[in-house]
Amino acid sequence: MTPLGKIVHLQIQRASLKTGEKPNRIYDPAPLLAVQSLTLTPHGAEAHLPDGSVLLDIHNARHPETKNSENENALSIGFTHHYELMRRRFGEHVPLGCGGENIIVETERRIELSEVAGGLVIQTADGALVRLENVRVAEPCRPFAGYLLGRQVDGDTLKAGVQFLQAGMRGYYLRLAGDAPATVRLGDAVFTQP
Repeated sequence: MTPLGKIVHLQIQRASLKTGEKPNRIYDPAPLLAVQSLTLTPHGAEAHLPDGSVLLDIHNARHPETKNSENENALSIGFTHHYELMRRRFGEHVPLGCGGENIIVETERRIELSEVAGGLVIQTADGALVRLENVRVAEPCRPFAGYLLGRQVDGDTLKAGVQFLQAGMRGYYLRLAGDAPATVRLGDAVFTQP
């Protein structure tokens, strides 16, 4: 395994980040909730809150309004360096995790699909290994690009924004390998698998 970085941000997406009707959909990251730990299941992510309640991510197949597409996007991961590149392109107003990724890993460079295509492993503080597989690019959408641009823009500018976010810049979808749920926390180490 090759070290990739440590988890620096975990979050649950409580509702859709896109509202309105096409072609006038609006992107709003308000439904995102940062958490200290996240339970990864074969169905997607869930957050166990201090009051005993459980929140399902909207990409969890068990969420009543699920956005899960044949379990191909049950979980998502992004990288701090990708956000640095987005800030250089779109401005300092771009908050870490606004793309809705469940897990953000601290990295010092862009992470290409070829590096993570074999899957990822998260090593928890107690030494458990959590395997993630079926890695695929999270394709960007026009509303997200519009949000990053921060204003109404012409079609060419929006198209260029979407293109910038392709090829993994927007992060990756993946799923838990196996059936046993696993809890990950801030500070856990992330590795690539060959």
